[in-house]
Amino acid sequence: MLIEFEPKGICSRKITFEIEGGKIYNLKFYGGCPGNLNAIVKLLEGADAMKTAKLLRGNQCGGRGTSCADQLAIAIEQALISKSIHRRAS
Repeated sequence: MLIEFEPKGICSRKITFEIEGGKIYNLKFYGGCPGNLNAIVKLLEGADAMKTAKLLRGNQCGGRGTSCADQLAIAIEQALISKSIHRRAS
């Protein structure tokens, strides 16, 4: 299932990805710094979602108080919580 997230406080306008079997796939950032974000996308393909969220949470870009990596961590955490709630309801 494709997850779409609208980040706040960063240059990227949208982040999309899938989590299957606890792993991240098909990550894409819309907008932002292409060199850095393309590297993040390549590094995270197939990575453990929970571990990735913990690793990236709190990273900042300049004085913004957040970053593309931090916003991705937030998106992953929300997706994992949502997935957990859906499983319990089933």
